[in-house]
Amino acid sequence: MGKKIPLRQCVGCGQMKAKKEMMRVIKTPEDEIVLDLTGKKNGRGAYLCRQEECLKMAMKNKGLERSFKMSIDKSIYEKLQKEYEENIE
Repeated sequence: MGKKIPLRQCVGCGQMKAKKEMMRVIKTPEDEIVLDLTGKKNGRGAYLCRQEECLKMAMKNKGLERSFKMSIDKSIYEKLQKEYEENIE
């Protein structure tokens, strides 16, 4: 039997995908929302597919806000979107 691949659910589209295929967004202990490209930073994580569509859906359905149990400012979404554009192949 092969190694089990950790799956995560996208907070935008709700699809289950391999953890490595997704972008991790974290809430740090200081309540900052940042994109965690290494997947190793401390904090509560939520996952998004690498499509910009999923980020937009997460904004619309408040997926990140539900995951982190806090309200998220529009400026944070804008910052995430910029980081997203830079990191999508």
